[in-house]
Amino acid sequence: MEDTNAQRMQHEVVLIKGDGIGPEISDAVKKVFHAAGAPVKFIEHDAGMAALDKGDDVLPESTVEAMRSVGISLKGPCTTPIGKGFTSVNVGIRKSLNLYAALRPVRSLEGVKTRFDDVDLIVIRENTEGLYAGIENEVTDGVVASMKVATNKACHRIAHWAFRYATHRQRQKITVFHKANIMKLSDGLFIKEARNVHHQDYPNIKYEEAIIDAGCMRLVQNPGQFDILLLENLYGDVVSDLCAGLVGGLGVVPGANYGDSVACFEAVHGSAPDIAGKGIANPLAFIMSSVMMLNYIADEKRDESCGKVADAIRQGYNACLREGFKTGDLGGELSTADFTQELIKRLGKEA
Repeated sequence: MEDTNAQRMQHEVVLIKGDGIGPEISDAVKKVFHAAGAPVKFIEHDAGMAALDKGDDVLPESTVEAMRSVGISLKGPCTTPIGKGFTSVNVGIRKSLNLYAALRPVRSLEGVKTRFDDVDLIVIRENTEGLYAGIENEVTDGVVASMKVATNKACHRIAHWAFRYATHRQRQKITVFHKANIMKLSDGLFIKEARNVHHQDYPNIKYEEAIIDAGCMRLVQNPGQFDILLLENLYGDVVSDLCAGLVGGLGVVPGANYGDSVACFEAVHGSAPDIAGKGIANPLAFIMSSVMMLNYIADEKRDESCGKVADAIRQGYNACLREGFKTGDLGGELSTADFTQELIKRLGKEA
């Protein structure tokens, strides 16, 4: 019998396993893709500690160039030292490839019990500016300053991206979280451009604004009152993790970064070096990110087979959770390998 999977077009994807638990959860994705017949060919490159251990730069130019030329990548977690050492690999990648839009869907999952039911949020984060521009200096001994950067171009670009996404996905409302009552110029520019895009191009989408501290309080009181959240860089980083906590944590939330012609799908959690190599890491968030990637390929490359594989994998991990097959962080007892195998069983194939 002919192998019809082998006859499919193979879509190249740059795979960066990362470090810590990165190699373990990356291997889980590779096994699931193989079992599901995903028409993807992984091209592996290094970044972070994995690259340093091989005597390379923390973010090798060869890795960046591969991500740029291939256009689609899947990135595991990379360690960033706190307060010292090398700069963030994630920030470096986003700047190098101009991945200006970060997207994180946050949804309740059957079998993962939290305080809230039916959470369905999309967090969209501007990815290139704000305090994360990393412009810091020591003014004098014992005094440092960080510059918050906001440009008309980037504020307009992310607002337009968010409203276009909302329209495409048939979402109903965008809420901008801001602190323009205090940062009247930088956050003021952000909401000004969001208002302009809404009024001029997307009046079909409901629009509202919330001062971020009050907005966060409203989030934890009733997340159902929000649909899409649009935030500048630092706020988006904080609020997306807060939203993850509403549905079970970073182990059940995927993420992606988009530019005009390049996309990088990633594990939004850290490298968890304390459990690396123990075989207990939850691969689900990274698998979910890979499903987002398959849907992106289906749209961009017009390959329906990728969408079908994405649906099969999604149904598989939903079935696992619903039936109580979970890793330790979600109250279960499965190892990384055991959860992966349970998911593969629900695809109806062997690894």
